[in-house]
Amino acid sequence: MLRVILHIDMDAFYSAVEQRENASLRGKPVIVGADPKAGKGRGVVAGCSYEAREFGVYSAMPISQAYRLCPQGIYLRPNYELYEEASEQVMRILNQFTEKLEQVSIDEAYLDVTGKVANFEQAAALANRVKQEIKEKTQLTCSVGVAPSKSIAKIASDFRKPDSLTIVPAEKIRQFLAPLPVIRIAGIGKKSAEVLRRMKINTVGDLSATHPGKLAQIFGKYGTRLWQVAHGMDDEEVITTSAIRSIS
Repeated sequence: MLRVILHIDMDAFYSAVEQRENASLRGKPVIVGADPKAGKGRGVVAGCSYEAREFGVYSAMPISQAYRLCPQGIYLRPNYELYEEASEQVMRILNQFTEKLEQVSIDEAYLDVTGKVANFEQAAALANRVKQEIKEKTQLTCSVGVAPSKSIAKIASDFRKPDSLTIVPAEKIRQFLAPLPVIRIAGIGKKSAEVLRRMKINTVGDLSATHPGKLAQIFGKYGTRLWQVAHGMDDEEVITTSAIRSIS
């Protein structure tokens, strides 16, 4: 049975909303988070623009480190009420395209559009309509991954950010995944990636070629899950949610 899942991931959400509200910030390195206090501030980066990322700044980085990398950046304290309003606007748009929507954070969601399309060509057209609708109504961009499962759709949405659309039909999953670094799989952080590196597992292709029992010895049940994702095996359902948000 054809199964089609979309993962919508808003691009640099906090800084993009700030740039939308203040045109003078557009094209500049905007860093949302704690007060840097000339490189001595405490706290972390909550979000940053792609212009700031060119200097090596990224979310969850200590704000003092961000300041050392990008002292010329524009540092803003978070306006969570504004971000919530923008998020609600985006989710209302997404709800128009399917009854099965799972919001997993303030700026991302899964859509099950299995009953709305007959093939992945139609899915691509639908995803483009989603992107266009969001851009026209919110002046924000998003990246969309389209795949037969949630795990692959999420990897696909992150593949060519920002403002991208990546389609991965079932027959191309292994080809798509094989060359990617293992850290692209959701849940694999720096520590897990380092453990895998010591096992000479650097890519998803390496991971898929590893015996699942070996992974289970190191990671327990999660090791089996990693092996399954590397093979495109994921039947996790999109669970309809309301107002579930995660704010870093």
